[in-house]
Amino acid sequence: MPINNSPVVGQTVCVTGAAGFIASWLVKLLLERGYTVIGTVRNPDDQKNAHLRELEGAKERLTLCKADLLDYDSLKKAINECDGVFHTACPVTDDPEQVMGPAVIGTKNVINAAAEAKVRRVVFTSSIGAVHMDPNRSSDAVVDESCWSDLEFCKNTKNWYCYGKAVAEKAAWDIAKEKGVDLVVVNPVLVVGPLLQPTVNASIIHILKYLNGLVKTYANAAQAYVHVKDVALAHILVFETPSAYGRYICAERALHRCEVVEILAKFFPEYPTPTKCSDEKNPRKEHYKFSVKKLKDLGMEFIPVKQCLYETVKSLQKGGHLFLPTMP
Repeated sequence: MPINNSPVVGQTVCVTGAAGFIASWLVKLLLERGYTVIGTVRNPDDQKNAHLRELEGAKERLTLCKADLLDYDSLKKAINECDGVFHTACPVTDDPEQVMGPAVIGTKNVINAAAEAKVRRVVFTSSIGAVHMDPNRSSDAVVDESCWSDLEFCKNTKNWYCYGKAVAEKAAWDIAKEKGVDLVVVNPVLVVGPLLQPTVNASIIHILKYLNGLVKTYANAAQAYVHVKDVALAHILVFETPSAYGRYICAERALHRCEVVEILAKFFPEYPTPTKCSDEKNPRKEHYKFSVKKLKDLGMEFIPVKQCLYETVKSLQKGGHLFLPTMP
């Protein structure tokens, strides 16, 4: 995918939550492009951050610093002297208290610190969860960057992740406007692909459970997918493109769960992928339609979803998270 060839040597950027799934890939690609990266983590000495220190260019241009989203002074210290900020850190939980503190207050702290440091641009990792949760949307409607999730619907269905993402993103826009910060938002769908970090994150567990025998059926549901490398590239693309503005949905393709397990079974027939749906009474759920025109207009090209799923499984095998089934 082409990216603006503006000189980045000497530019310093901060990546919050640097050890996360998306953030690790973002740090990797930023280092490869010549950036100096300040990565915030809870504990720089924790072994779970070791993969970041092993990245190409990390020894020369990566600093891991201790910071907490609820500790403004620690964020200010990390962001000071930076040219830009990539705010990726966010809890993935259904606990409303855990969501609202770090997600909303933490976002405000990051943008306030960015404003004080006079950074050129802040790129915020939001989610499709802040965009498409709306029971009143027509099934024929196309979800684009103008759409917002219905907060009352999210609360009533106890979907605290989507609620937190929507509220945090709205807070980001409000505080950025108030402080005069140039903010651009990326809204990825379900992110899959190779793991750089040693632990399995929530979106990858979604794939792992169909291979390790823990589930015998698949849900009557549809989901859009995107490769983690493409999500990281999208962040860099909107940071480096001066004309980038607003929100950017980041997605390759939507699949029903039956299509997901079919793809997995074709690539990896040795695993016990489910063959039956947990809901055989109701019609097959249709996925929502979405537009990625804004990102494609910037030159974005997406890795096909089949390749995303294949690389996810190979990564799980390589990382020791998925073993070949033992023969009876």
